[in-house]
Amino acid sequence: VILAFSLFTLYNDYLQRNAIREDLENYLAEMGASTSTNIRNLFEGRIKLVENLAQNIAQNPASAETLMGQNALTSSFLTVYLGKVDGSFSVRPDAKMPDGYDPRTRPWYKDGMNASGATLTEPYIDMTTNSPTVFRRVAEACLSRGIEVLDAPVSGRPPRMTVMAGGDAATFAKYRPIFESMAGNIFHMGGTGAGCATKLVTQYLGYSNFITALEGLLIGVKAGVDVGLLAQVVPVSAGASRVFDNIPRAVLSGEFTSGGSLDIVAKDLRLACELAREVQAPARIGIIADDAFHRAQVLGWGQDGYPKVAKILEEMAGAVLRGEAPGAPDFQQVDPRRD
Repeated sequence: VILAFSLFTLYNDYLQRNAIREDLENYLAEMGASTSTNIRNLFEGRIKLVENLAQNIAQNPASAETLMGQNALTSSFLTVYLGKVDGSFSVRPDAKMPDGYDPRTRPWYKDGMNASGATLTEPYIDMTTNSPTVFRRVAEACLSRGIEVLDAPVSGRPPRMTVMAGGDAATFAKYRPIFESMAGNIFHMGGTGAGCATKLVTQYLGYSNFITALEGLLIGVKAGVDVGLLAQVVPVSAGASRVFDNIPRAVLSGEFTSGGSLDIVAKDLRLACELAREVQAPARIGIIADDAFHRAQVLGWGQDGYPKVAKILEEMAGAVLRGEAPGAPDFQQVDPRRD
């Protein structure tokens, strides 16, 4: 009887695992299809804007500079370029181009002339934090149309930020100068989706670490240790990390400000946990961190700085992390991802 029960339990567990895996695969496939459709619609909408601009300029060439500054364009494109057959060039927002710059030598100009109309030019480089599985579906849609594609999420800020790219090695080498113009740390991580996976790993490590650091401080506070002094000790001990540096200035101060919103961090952490389930890797600490951020979202804090998640843990502990740590040194005085 015991053996039969054990075998039944193992078989039932096997069925549940397969069902969960199948549900996850179906979900990711649907997300990939939805994302590729949204991107296609986005591109088609951008093409319509460009075609409309070209028609208006053709009808009234003298108004070209004004037309390029329309809100519909400036809110949809980072930059609007106009290259003319005589080699002259205009750009909005206005920016100084290198001496001797000739738009007629640029791939986008040549592709537009060859197409005799609006067209998409290569490459498609996705620098968002995304699911590798979803991005691979997007890449398939691009490659089927002959468009070169890379996933290249980033960390930090120009000109020293880190780029972690995935995709064909030759394509990466071809467009590496684009990354060199904005980043100081550039890595080719492997095939399509490898960049996305790498970014999710770094997000998982960073924000799981943040939750762990908050828990550690709450243990100390409830044990009677002054949080300000504790925040000075951690950066010069085994608990040191760059993510801890946010706690004295954002949590102990009660400001809860940061460069990233809680919604963004929660999204990234959830994607990382989904990736762990997809590849059947352990993610116990990340699941706990994900739960804390989800609770904060339910309370409507999604648009606040991500350090506000500390209030969830404070409520659990029945204690608060407030104080001053004027002597708290940074784990790394110079962040290699920032100027």
